[in-house]
Amino acid sequence: MVPKVPLRILIVDDEAPARARLRDLLGDIAAEQPSEIVGVAANGVEALRLIEAQPVDVVLADVRMPAMDGVELARRIGAGEDAPHVIFTTAYDEHAVEAFELAATDYLVKPVRASRLAEALGRARARMGNGGRGVPRRNFSVSERGRIVLVPIAEVVLLRAEMKYVTAITTTREYVLDESLVQIEQEFPERFLRVHRNCLVARDAVAGVERAGEVDGEAHWDVLLRGLHERVPISRRQWPTVREALRL
Repeated sequence: MVPKVPLRILIVDDEAPARARLRDLLGDIAAEQPSEIVGVAANGVEALRLIEAQPVDVVLADVRMPAMDGVELARRIGAGEDAPHVIFTTAYDEHAVEAFELAATDYLVKPVRASRLAEALGRARARMGNGGRGVPRRNFSVSERGRIVLVPIAEVVLLRAEMKYVTAITTTREYVLDESLVQIEQEFPERFLRVHRNCLVARDAVAGVERAGEVDGEAHWDVLLRGLHERVPISRRQWPTVREALRL
């Protein structure tokens, strides 16, 4: 078995006891999720300076902090190719939806448990590749009845956001993902195309588009997908992008 590459982790929290606890937890799970702490910051401003100065794979960030909070930090970091993965650690859960809209890898409520931290780091590692860096993942991980099912990304035809979950649809069945649509779109821009606020479709599964009935007095277009009987509406906002992407 190839050894896991240690994740380069930045801890961001304005409370020293919270930073110390995360250090201890990382030590406790080192055998399962090896890591190295490359920096510690008390707010988002300090964190950005550290990220600019050295490579960081994962940011463990509190939400409520002075100067710059964790949500703003995640916005500043963005989702570029080399951007670190953000895992929120907070005593409050009211920012969970916003966190996943920002494509956060996970959202841990304090007191953070070692098992949940290990799970979150595993999710970040999976998105980076099994070795730890640079290899795109080939599967979505789905938890079903006490087991982990690997869903080949190449088989997913449609992704639909419903509440805080995303449903991945293949030609044979559906799976519920604990991921955000925004994060998937940013991670696989060549694979999936946004056709609606809550829908992504696989580009190579598009069989064509068809004019549909009127909505609010105006006709719209549906995208047709190979292997699915379902027609997926294209929003008026996304229609120019879809038309350009498909060279219609």
